Amino acid sequence: MAGAADRDALAMRRRGLTLALLTLTYFFSYMDRQILAILQELIKHDLQLSDTQLGILAGFAFALFYATLGIPVARLADRFNRKNIITAALAIWSAMTAAGGLALNFGHLLAARIGVGVGEAGSSPPSHSIIADLYPPEKRAGAMGIYSLGVVLGASIGTIVGGTVASFYGWRAAMFAVGVPGLILALAVYFFVIEPRRGLSDPDRVVENDQDTMPGLLAGFASLGRNAPAVHLVIGVTLTSMIGYGLTAWGPSFMQRSLDITVLQIALYVAPIGGICGTISAVGGGKLADRLARTRGLHAQSSMVAVLKLLALPFLAGFYLIGDPVIAVASYFASVLLANSYLGPTFALIQGLAPVRLRALWAAITLLVINLIGLGLGPTLVGIISDALRPQMGEDSLRYAMLIFAAVTPWAIFHYWRAATLLKRHAGTAVR
Repeated sequence: MAGAADRDALAMRRRGLTLALLTLTYFFSYMDRQILAILQELIKHDLQLSDTQLGILAGFAFALFYATLGIPVARLADRFNRKNIITAALAIWSAMTAAGGLALNFGHLLAARIGVGVGEAGSSPPSHSIIADLYPPEKRAGAMGIYSLGVVLGASIGTIVGGTVASFYGWRAAMFAVGVPGLILALAVYFFVIEPRRGLSDPDRVVENDQDTMPGLLAGFASLGRNAPAVHLVIGVTLTSMIGYGLTAWGPSFMQRSLDITVLQIALYVAPIGGICGTISAVGGGKLADRLARTRGLHAQSSMVAVLKLLALPFLAGFYLIGDPVIAVASYFASVLLANSYLGPTFALIQGLAPVRLRALWAAITLLVINLIGLGLGPTLVGIISDALRPQMGEDSLRYAMLIFAAVTPWAIFHYWRAATLLKRHAGTAVR
């Protein structure tokens, strides 16, 4: 008993370090996933690819394996050591990112991107589960907000490093530059992350220890499907992710084609400021969500996401409609500042609604839907729409393809509002 108590105390003492390493892992995950965005125009001309092929590489090829393998990995994470799973996954996707720099044609690059998807499937579900065990409900959104910095910083720093290296040494060198350091991080995760006891921060909730009695996959889907607020949160975050992945994957290409901004300018000016705005949004949004949960109830977190996304929508539309590059990019920064706070509160709410022993599975189910629809369809559909509009719109076809995607935002806002309504109605039963 004393040994278990000592291990619990060590896990809590190191939870800041654990959160930092998991966030850094998520950062590398998103950087390796999104590195194609800044390199697309260079790869397009070097390998003679269409926008549809680029969309498949950025979206469907990665998402199909990333999303579907997340389910079996989550089942392993609900049973076995989560730290070891994350370590192995990080090593795999980092090696495959570097291997992408050796591609000589579409097929080679497709295989490398599939490998990245296979590796990254082992990261987020066990990470969500560990964070939920280390932070209680009233602090969980803030912790998840910090974790979600991986998205913002991965995209921005990946653009900075990838764009700068590619400008001087080519896109292949950029692939190596972002892939190899992940192998070193894998060692740090293995040696310094402490595996916490399941349910450590939820002492009032019963944790089932009999592995044989754990519900199966279909039961996991059913348990989530019976929870109406969770269903609306999953739909809301899926639509938001589809829009975000589609626009993020093609943002640098749009700026190069329609705003005459170079790869190096995007890397040195746009990406750093965008990263700062996204960081403020993610961290500030997580802290605000925690405060709202304490003062108004958990439902206020979902309401916050809906309001901020509504305020961001005009600025997002302005990015694609304004012809002046300086004003257009400033409008983009404003939209990022307002809208990038959704991940922390959303994942925290879903983890709070999930049964303790099924947290990794619920995270994987959420990510399955998010990534098959959001990541799988987002970049791919933007590329298809852009190719379809090209005969009429020319180089501006990408501008209008992305504007069409931005117009889906009100649908996502509705589901966050509906989730807030249901959470408020059932106040006191969300965490039990």
